[in-house]
Amino acid sequence: MGRRPKWGRPVNGVLLLNKPAGITANDALQKAKRLFFANRAGHTGALDPMATGVLPICFGEATKFSQYLLNADKRYRSTFCFGMTTTSGDADGDVLETRDASDLTEQDVLKAMEGFRGLIKQIPSMFSALKHKGQPLYRLARQGIEVEREAREVKIFEFELLGFTPGSQPCAEVEVHCSKGTYIRSIAEDLGHALGVGAYVAALHRSGAGAYDEAGAITLDALAEERGEGRAEVLDYHLLSVDSPASSLPKLTLPDDSGYYVRQGQPVMDLQVYRVGAEGDMVRLFLESGDFLGVGEVTDDGCVAPRRLVTGT
Repeated sequence: MGRRPKWGRPVNGVLLLNKPAGITANDALQKAKRLFFANRAGHTGALDPMATGVLPICFGEATKFSQYLLNADKRYRSTFCFGMTTTSGDADGDVLETRDASDLTEQDVLKAMEGFRGLIKQIPSMFSALKHKGQPLYRLARQGIEVEREAREVKIFEFELLGFTPGSQPCAEVEVHCSKGTYIRSIAEDLGHALGVGAYVAALHRSGAGAYDEAGAITLDALAEERGEGRAEVLDYHLLSVDSPASSLPKLTLPDDSGYYVRQGQPVMDLQVYRVGAEGDMVRLFLESGDFLGVGEVTDDGCVAPRRLVTGT
């Protein structure tokens, strides 16, 4: 009996999606996968259902390099509301406590924010995607189960106040540029605790991930309208290059005749190696013809060894 044909077509590249509110990152992934009729895809960094914004989706060979996006810095715009805490640290959770925060001023918030820049430690939310004994924390949280979490060190490169609205439950519009693994709801909760009034995330929008910016992102509705009843191929021009998730890595161009050995998994020597990286560094490998080979590691004696290669793009 023959093997069942694989659903979908081979699609290679990165779709910069602007995720809408109300669906999970995986829901958005599945919708995009169907629109492109793609047989393989994965997203790079979950967004909560309430969150919107930049969600890079890697198709086909691009999934091999998604780790570089998972490790990339992120940028967010968020609304923190003070005077209330919730079970999840955001607007989707049940209210735990309310306080009158009418005395809170913009200067109070600005001063407290100073302690949240640079290297900080935060305890991941129980509503995060981190796993405990194989179970995502958010699934345990929805069952009313709370487990101990260790504080993690993250880096806040920028934390700016964009606007402040006073009242019994005042709100602050903030912008955050942070390292991987940073939880914005944890920043809100910790800031609210520091101010003595509590806080939660009322809105969250990811404006950037690594080298990707929201200006280049497209919505699911726009994709669906553009495709209509036509073939999925009409959407392919939206895809960014397979190597774009690793765009932060230096580029090394090899002679075309080196390609054979690289594709066989063998290290090759090149005079340009130490001009782009030191031993142990990862580099993107291209041929003079322009073909992207994959990612390699600089080794000793001016060599580069293939570590993750593309096939048939």
